[in-house]
Amino acid sequence: MSHPAPLARRQLLGAVAVAATAGAALPVQAASAKPQAGSEGPPHKVVYQINRHEPEYQEAILNSIGAMLKKYVDDVSIVVVAWGPGIHLLAKKPKRPVPKTLQQRVRGMSESYGIEFIACGNTMHTLGWEKADMLDFARVEEVGAAAIMELQEKGYAYIAW
Repeated sequence: MSHPAPLARRQLLGAVAVAATAGAALPVQAASAKPQAGSEGPPHKVVYQINRHEPEYQEAILNSIGAMLKKYVDDVSIVVVAWGPGIHLLAKKPKRPVPKTLQQRVRGMSESYGIEFIACGNTMHTLGWEKADMLDFARVEEVGAAAIMELQEKGYAYIAW
């Protein structure tokens, strides 16, 4: 997937800042920030965990992701791993209340900026959920904590709240 020109990306990231403060969904216009096949990827790599269900907690993490995108534009790869009560953010029919605006934001971040969202298979199993129960852009890994460890082994900085 090709990347938008830096100026166009910066203009879109201005919208990220507005969306972050307004709690709105991100625009679905930009190409993925993921590295192209055969490349080493961006110089900055970060993995966040979401393991709580409170909307204020989840919004703070999404705001941090927006700030990282604004600062590093095309030079950052971001992954978010959700487990425990935080996994409801990635569910089609959450069993805990999840504001639609937060689900719209994660969808926009995935589609517009290539942010990868991983759901913990162990947590899903505990809840009786299958891949079909998750939002279509969420990737399922057997063990969320192992996914974070493996990303750290690949050079991702681990950000926990």
